[in-house]
Amino acid sequence: MEKDKNIRIIISGGGTGGHIFPALAIAKAIQRLHPKTEFLFVGAKGKMEMEKVPENGFQIEGLWISGFQRQVSWQNLSFPFKLISSLWKARRIIKKFKPQVVVGVGGFASGPTLKMASSLGIPCLIQEQNSFPGITNKLLANQVQKICVAYEGMEKFFPKEKLLITGNPIRKEVIKIEGKKEKAYSFFGLDKNKKTLLIVGGSLGAQSINKAILNNLDQWINMDLQLIWQSGKNGYQETQEAVKESRANHIFVHQFIKQMDLAYAAADLIISRAGAIAISEISAVGKAVIFVPYPYAAEDHQSKNAQQLVDKKAALLVKDDEVNEKLFSLTEQSIKDEHMLIDMATEIKKLGVDNADETIAKEVLKLIK
Repeated sequence: MEKDKNIRIIISGGGTGGHIFPALAIAKAIQRLHPKTEFLFVGAKGKMEMEKVPENGFQIEGLWISGFQRQVSWQNLSFPFKLISSLWKARRIIKKFKPQVVVGVGGFASGPTLKMASSLGIPCLIQEQNSFPGITNKLLANQVQKICVAYEGMEKFFPKEKLLITGNPIRKEVIKIEGKKEKAYSFFGLDKNKKTLLIVGGSLGAQSINKAILNNLDQWINMDLQLIWQSGKNGYQETQEAVKESRANHIFVHQFIKQMDLAYAAADLIISRAGAIAISEISAVGKAVIFVPYPYAAEDHQSKNAQQLVDKKAALLVKDDEVNEKLFSLTEQSIKDEHMLIDMATEIKKLGVDNADETIAKEVLKLIK
């Protein structure tokens, strides 16, 4: 395709950083390959994509859509109305914007958007981040032309002839950490003579990890290390107040860390949820990690994702229901064992894929007639 030809692409999905950040990475990779591309994102009203996408310089439209609750809930009564409303609005958006291709990254909004795009004869591609796909992508599988995945064995969920193993698209600016350690120490106000622990619970935080540390805060304060702690929006106030009250000057609490490249550069050890994008980023930067998988993810796929790395001696794992009892002791043991940190970092680095965004971008451009 000629680089001077103007093209239009819709990218839809979101809900969490695990969907939004891959979407942004794909868009930026397409921009690099084909600068004359006009993008429109379609997300769910009230979700974090409505903030994060404009922050990255892209336009976004919001649909009135949410997930269907698996347990009995009054919220399910509004689901049919939300779905019909979103289908009609998605159709209007598509007819007005006239995209040549539509990309879905999972999440509530991608269902109506890709359903309508497919019915209008527009080529579609979906990107599935996890080893167990979300319900939206499973429902869309037969209506799209290409399915990009990060794990082997996905033919049990998707048509084999549509599959392409690409790895997960990750933000280039986040994994470029070489030579940034000094800058990271300065940015976070760290002591370069101490080991650094980075705690991240995903874009929305992780309550069980936050509680485990708060419940044993005296022990964490007395450990000979410093903490960069992304608490998430929900846990921020409680966490910040507890640390302030303790007068600990080596624990730095953040609601959300925008400069993740510096956080990764500073870290000697990471405690993280085992979402697909977190795993992909940590693998790409090659850092020792303790995973605490979120147990309520579909089919417990975070545990399955993390266990694959544990089996390769590339990570450690603490179950969510054991985090209060085991996280501190395992962290203390790991941070003192220099050889273990180096070995884990070496093994996880071997699993990193840093060009998935470009691979997927090329597949998107191939679909344009």
